[in-house]
This record gives sequence, C-alpha cells and structure tokens, in this order.
Amino acid sequence: MIDQTWYERIPGVPEQISAGGIVARLENNQIYVALVQENNRTEYVLPKGHVDPGETIEEAAKREIAEEAGLSNLQLIAPLGVQERLDFRKRSWKKIHYFLFITEQVEGIPTDPYIHYKLDWFPLEQLPSCFWPEQKELIETNRDRIIALVINYPEVTEAIT
Repeated sequence: MIDQTWYERIPGVPEQISAGGIVARLENNQIYVALVQENNRTEYVLPKGHVDPGETIEEAAKREIAEEAGLSNLQLIAPLGVQERLDFRKRSWKKIHYFLFITEQVEGIPTDPYIHYKLDWFPLEQLPSCFWPEQKELIETNRDRIIALVINYPEVTEAIT
C-alpha cells in the first residue's frame, strides 16, 4: 500500500526525471481518460516513465504513452505540473512531468517489452482507484481545466514551456 513514506525524500537517493500524461478523448460529449494496468494489478496508473538521454520531457511523455498505453496519435495540449515521490522500490526520487494530450485513437497495443500493460478508458467523472494516489489527485485537481481544454480543442491550447 502506498503511504506517506513514498513522498518523503531520503537523503542521498539519486534523482530521476520522468514524464507522462493524461490522455483524453471526447466521445458523445463525454470526456474519457486513458489509464493502464501494470502486470494485472487491480489498480490503474497514468502512463509515464524515465526520460532517455537526448530526449525532451515532452518527447519522453509521448514515447512512454505509446509504450505503456499503445496510443501514438497524440496532440500535446498543456503541461499539468510536476509531482515528486520515491519510485516503487524506493531507490530513486522521481520528478514526474505530466502533460495533457488529446487523441481520437480508441484502441492501443502497448509495446513495452518488459511489463505487460492493459489500456482502459474511463469517464472523467468515474475514475477507478489509482495505485499512486497523487495521479488520481492530479486528474481531479485539473478536472475543470481538462474539461475546458478538451471541449474547446483545437481552438484552445496552452503554451508549452
């Protein structure tokens, strides 16, 4: 179970920069969010992962979404913030940059060679529990902004800095 200890930095633990995203699609006036399950866990996660050398954080976010969710037809809309915590094994301190993406793609075939991922779509208003509590909190905190950006796309996109 994830508790407060995952959010307390341990001195001397190396830092890792990661990137990922909330992928949304609009269907019949309903906003759906892509979440993935790792290795048949019951909880869901947002697709995200480390930034490769020479890669921007935006490029890493798109690559990780493609690997973990199988979604590649993505439009980057806005940055959503940075979250910090220990990784699953508590061996590195992760700074995870999250972005909002929009897609019309429904089906995805994850390509990560090491972990089995399963893509599911959920209505923004009916999200399941997430393995990492801060990920669901990120979605809920940005809910109104996500709605406004998705509903008004492509007329409204925010500057990516």
